Amino acid sequence: MTIDLSTPDSTSRSGPPARGAHGLDVEPWRFRREATDAERAAQREFTAAHAWTLGEDCFVSPLAAVETEDLTLGERTYVAANAYVSGSVRLGADSTVNVGAVVRGNVTGGDGVRIGAHTSLLGFNHGIEPGTEVFRQPLSSRGIVVGDDVWIGSHVVVLDGVHVGDHAVLAAGAVVTKDVPAGAIVGGNPARRIRWRVPPAGSSDDLAAALTAFERRARSQAGDVLARCWDPALPGGQFVDRPGAGPTVRAQCDALEVAAYLLDGAPPQLPLEEQLTRLQGLQDPGNGLVALFDADGHPVPGTPDPGDGNVLYHLLCVGYALDLHGREFAHPVRYVAQMTPADLLAHLAALPWTTRAWGAGAWVDAIGTAFRWNLARDEPGAPGTLEALFGWLALHADPRTGAWGTAAAGEGALQVVNGFYRASRGTFAQFGVPLPHPERLVDTVLAHLRDEQVFAPDRRNACNVLDVAHPLWLAGKQTAHRRAEVVEAARGLLAEALRHWRDGQGFAFAVGRGPGLQGTEMWLAIVWLLADLCGFSDVLGYRPRGVHRPEAALSPT
Repeated sequence: MTIDLSTPDSTSRSGPPARGAHGLDVEPWRFRREATDAERAAQREFTAAHAWTLGEDCFVSPLAAVETEDLTLGERTYVAANAYVSGSVRLGADSTVNVGAVVRGNVTGGDGVRIGAHTSLLGFNHGIEPGTEVFRQPLSSRGIVVGDDVWIGSHVVVLDGVHVGDHAVLAAGAVVTKDVPAGAIVGGNPARRIRWRVPPAGSSDDLAAALTAFERRARSQAGDVLARCWDPALPGGQFVDRPGAGPTVRAQCDALEVAAYLLDGAPPQLPLEEQLTRLQGLQDPGNGLVALFDADGHPVPGTPDPGDGNVLYHLLCVGYALDLHGREFAHPVRYVAQMTPADLLAHLAALPWTTRAWGAGAWVDAIGTAFRWNLARDEPGAPGTLEALFGWLALHADPRTGAWGTAAAGEGALQVVNGFYRASRGTFAQFGVPLPHPERLVDTVLAHLRDEQVFAPDRRNACNVLDVAHPLWLAGKQTAHRRAEVVEAARGLLAEALRHWRDGQGFAFAVGRGPGLQGTEMWLAIVWLLADLCGFSDVLGYRPRGVHRPEAALSPT
């Protein structure tokens, strides 16, 4: 039977009097505790006119369209205004069909099923055979069955034939086309499992279990990973990235970060104070940049060149290696402290954003990090320079991609995405400033992940995976846009990453290279970021604290 919805005021309808925008019709769960005697009497009169089977303290809004062959509701179950309920619908106790929800066809639900606003449970389907218009096709119905204690969020669509197990959660916006296991949280289109609300009896999330095993394995082997990369023949004894590699400043920093992650301390090969003093001594007191090592392991004499990408990266790796242990650079980074806003803006405009956005982003990363060290020692530089940096980035972020620069020919979005990671790491992430276009950034990164030139399993490297993991993680702090897809991508990348740990050697930076300190440091950070996106980074027992720390390091104000 169709209920007359023509006029919602109390003088022209049969049923409880209207209570306004927040009355029982739109908040029916209030009926049991707040309804007056008159409202209860009106509800009994209204429902008695229909062949429904209702438990005690049920409420069906007269503003709902109910055209059922069979409607059975358990105790304290409610149907709110503007819901459309048709077919054969049976819901257990303490269930709710919220405003604007559609429940049609053969639908059976257990106790405690909460159906969010504007959600559709469609327990029937049209045929689609060619040669006959769809509206003339026969209908079929396998029905929808929902277990107990199920939360179905707003704007969810559940299609015919789906069984939803007990204690499941269907995240807002999910399109559910397949059965949902008991205890699962699913989301996306088509819906996929994000994680477990209630893991199956006797089991746990397989990926979480793999993470736990990985963390134990990595911790137990961290000493071997560091020892194989220690070369006592180099001046003073030094770490190298991997056996046979030449000396680099970065290798000393990577060793300190790996030890901080897995040993909760410092590498045992050299006293910590000696390691930190050596790093501090590499800084040029004139421009504040950090020297390179020559082929014999000695600092290269002369003033470090700010045009050298390795010199600029030392502002990150050396600065954070010192910071891990409560130390800082001996001098301010005067290369940045002496910049005026005009100098900075001119340099930003001259960077190769249209051809090498990755390199442009790396320069921004280093400059932002230099500000981070200078501000911490009360050396802000010329007034307005840091504001000019953030202002330029905010104004030049492409609203179509959420990033800076344009794609280079033949490289897809690699330059844009990797350049975004570097530029945002040293600025927005490091200073805790919101991103300008987080939803578009998520779209850009998810599209980039489909590029087989970069993300085929045999082509992945630490840079390229980090440069998608961190932007998705950072954007996820501002938006849930395409959350289910982000989690699904993170799970796939994480499962693949864990397979590449080599016992006693760590991670290789890329497929086909030997394991080393750089790969181990970067992949440890990647694993944490991906695990956090999946909701179980807590099982790892470590948290990045250096270059790839997730928290903001300093507020710009």
